[in-house]
Amino acid sequence: MGVCWAKKESASYLHLVIFGLMGGLALFLYGMKIMGEGLQRIAGDRIRKILERVTKYPVVAVLVGAFTTALIQSSSATTVMVVGFVNAGLMTLKQAIGIIMGANIGTTITAQIIAFKLSDFIFLLIAVGFCFYFFSKRRIYIHIGQFILGLGLLFLGLDVMSTAVAPLRDSPAFLDFIASFSRYPLLGVLVGILTTCIIQSSSATIGMLIALANQDIITFSAAVPVLFGDNIGTCITAVLASIGTNLNAKRSALAHVMFNVTGTIIFLSFLPWFKEFVIAISPDQPARLIANAHTSFNVLNTCLFLPFVGLFAKFIEKIVPGTVTIEEKGPIYLDERMFDTPAVALSLAKKEIIRMAEVAGRSVESAIQGFYKKDEKLLKSTYEDEEMTDTLETEITFYLAKLSQKGLTQKLSGRHTGLLHCVKDFERIGDHAVNIAELAQARIEENLPFSEYALKELEGMYKIVFEAHNNALDALREEDKEKARRVIENDSLIDQMEKKLRASHMERLNKGICYPSSGVIFLDIISNLERIGDHATNIAEVVMEHFD
Repeated sequence: MGVCWAKKESASYLHLVIFGLMGGLALFLYGMKIMGEGLQRIAGDRIRKILERVTKYPVVAVLVGAFTTALIQSSSATTVMVVGFVNAGLMTLKQAIGIIMGANIGTTITAQIIAFKLSDFIFLLIAVGFCFYFFSKRRIYIHIGQFILGLGLLFLGLDVMSTAVAPLRDSPAFLDFIASFSRYPLLGVLVGILTTCIIQSSSATIGMLIALANQDIITFSAAVPVLFGDNIGTCITAVLASIGTNLNAKRSALAHVMFNVTGTIIFLSFLPWFKEFVIAISPDQPARLIANAHTSFNVLNTCLFLPFVGLFAKFIEKIVPGTVTIEEKGPIYLDERMFDTPAVALSLAKKEIIRMAEVAGRSVESAIQGFYKKDEKLLKSTYEDEEMTDTLETEITFYLAKLSQKGLTQKLSGRHTGLLHCVKDFERIGDHAVNIAELAQARIEENLPFSEYALKELEGMYKIVFEAHNNALDALREEDKEKARRVIENDSLIDQMEKKLRASHMERLNKGICYPSSGVIFLDIISNLERIGDHATNIAEVVMEHFD
């Protein structure tokens, strides 16, 4: 009877431990999520601007990776972004490796935060964060409240996990299993890999280690191999994200795995010295020892690899050989994996719109040149470009529609609306190019003559309109309000020019210089050119209203 009761009691404790650990982990992960979202919204567009400043210097890439990860509170999210950028051709493999190294350092910020003993202030943090989040009217205070609330929930989750695992101190079997990690480090590494692969959060695994350490269940020596494995396990997200991407994106994911696996092998070889180093730089607190070991491993591993980034990139290219090819007709920048970082997702949408605009501009140019040269091959390329423009319009619009459901800030929402307008305007420019191509086709088929006066006038108007299109495109690409202002100011010049050309055409017609059939085509072409100028102005107005 006593044995049965003991078994029931043991089973009851086991349920409490498992449910408490699961609930605490859920609170921890949710707190980390909304804390990261709050930081992202406070940072606004800075994440995009930071990532766009990556240079050929690996040190800068490391700093960018560390800072970005500290902002979004997830090394996995950073590496997924890197895979997406490399897949789109926006980042080289060498740059990606630098950012991945930095992401490993940036993710240790969470461990350093949770190593503080803030148990007495958990509910104060939640209360303060709640008040800011729900009662503030200014968006910046709402985002700050979201960050504080997330921080409070993160510590609450850690506290719940610590309380839940307390009964395990009375389990000799569990304590012996945990202690075996220091005797058999590879077992600890394997546990760290599996745990992080399942949870898909290295910070959560570190949080669990700290929860166990706070209850004196795991020693520092036993925790170190687990956190090594934790760094390998976090690579699973990047590996999954690389499925279906191009060669360089796959190489980036492999580089992440190789970097962490090689680092683990090196530090396991010098494990006693590494532990002594961490103990020497840390206070005698289990949580801080684990946090400092996590940071030290990633910083030292980066220092070892950083001088050899170029060689490392070449080594990865040898393992995954082949030539990178990018599909031309479909979208190459749009990546739904970036939706967790809306500022970056919008930046990619803008790049795709700029690509679409270049295709639309090219179609206008080939239509006009086809008209002048009576070249049907040029007109055919206009029709092909228009098909591509239509495809990109559909894909970009669908992408932006899905992105709108991701809780954009007011600033990003305005930019999102502006980009939707730009998509429509560039698509209409492509339509006008097709109209001009059809008019050119009519000229060729009917062999219609045009006077030198008419051709010169068309050329003059085309140059002004095409310049307006290019300036509007540059204004959007560079987010340059001065260029946008010039496009808007020149809009009236294009309108006046259309009226002037209509008047001069009527004068030539009355004098018998122009043919009536040719005149209809002439008037339709200048009308289409004027409409292209209007769309360029619309795009410039979007830049003035929604871009810094």
